[in-house]
Amino acid sequence: MTITGRAVAFTALGLLAVLLVPVPGTVLLWVLVVVLACVLDAALAGSPRLVALSRDLPSAVRLGEQARSTLTLTNLGRRPVRALVRDAWQPSAGALVDRHPVVLPPGEGARCTTVLVPTRRGDRLADRVTIRSTGPLGLAGRQASLTVPGRLRVLPEFASRRHLPSRLARLRELDGRAAVQIRGAGTEFDSLREYVPGDDVRSIDWRATARRADVVVRTWRPERDRRVMIVLDTSRTSAARVLDAPRLDASIEAALLLAALASRAGDRVELVAHDRRVRARVAGMSGARLMPAVADALSGVDPSLVEADWPAVVSTVRERMSQRALVVLLTALEPSAVEQGLLGVADQLTSRHQVVLASVRDPEVEQLRSDRRDPAAVYDAAAAERGELERAAVAMRLSQRGVEVVDALPDALAPALADAYLALKAAGRL
Repeated sequence: MTITGRAVAFTALGLLAVLLVPVPGTVLLWVLVVVLACVLDAALAGSPRLVALSRDLPSAVRLGEQARSTLTLTNLGRRPVRALVRDAWQPSAGALVDRHPVVLPPGEGARCTTVLVPTRRGDRLADRVTIRSTGPLGLAGRQASLTVPGRLRVLPEFASRRHLPSRLARLRELDGRAAVQIRGAGTEFDSLREYVPGDDVRSIDWRATARRADVVVRTWRPERDRRVMIVLDTSRTSAARVLDAPRLDASIEAALLLAALASRAGDRVELVAHDRRVRARVAGMSGARLMPAVADALSGVDPSLVEADWPAVVSTVRERMSQRALVVLLTALEPSAVEQGLLGVADQLTSRHQVVLASVRDPEVEQLRSDRRDPAAVYDAAAAERGELERAAVAMRLSQRGVEVVDALPDALAPALADAYLALKAAGRL
């Protein structure tokens, strides 16, 4: 049995009865009246366990967007149910208003809608639904907590998709330019056309020229259907917070933008999230199926407080990529972690593949480097400058081993990585 605020107010009226009838048994009599009224009211309340529940919920929603969880309640009992329904969710599901008053006559139903604005990626689970049914007097009632399963998959926000139209325009310019006059790595035959002054004589197709009256040249375009392998590092370095989010979130944004751009370019994209073991994998997807699969796979990826196993990453890449491919490592350019792990196996990757390392810079470190207000700030600036010099040294050592390094602030990492991909494609290095 549950007690409402109205029962408390009704009990407080006993003070007036004591003042009007100052007899020793007045308090006891009034308490007995209140208890009997509450018991009777609870007995007349509709049973919450005779309420049938079902839930309607979208399967997925992007981080920051709204989703609606709709509960359908049906009164299977003979008494009306006047109730307060609480649709409980995990705090990170972001339920705005989870309490709903309902009145259910016998045999009838009602719907309660809870608006959810999730604050974290992954699966957000519904807790129990609590129905508190009160009697006709509103003094007391019955309460039951019922299990109504619900799971909402929260996909990554993909805020970097605003950069996609401009990069696609550049990609179309790259694919549609007149000719690549010198054939190099990463180009394929496009078409034949008449020779114009300035064309490289090495592009002349002598057989086609012999069949025609004019000199004919071959034109080339960047190869399509290349392989792109995105490796997302989910080890301890990805758990470091940059501003108000883990470093992993910025890496996910960059992976989504690159996957969208590469798939539009006709390349075959694979993704693996790895620390000491594979946490997520997307392979064999193309076209319209790719981006939903990538978003779904990355929605539940969280940092693990372990060191990355880079030899295992190399083995995974070798297993999946038998031909030359673009391998993108989304990891931290942290000197100690790189020197003890990635640096020792970088040559095994660059010997067969084009490798790009993309890392998130911390804007707070940039602020520390420029602050000279007092002696303490100067020491902080010196420490920050020392850290940046170490990062630059590690980046140089990686470059010497053939690794392209993209180091950018969180909001700039995704477009910077997309630009690096387009630059490699324009240079015929893919």
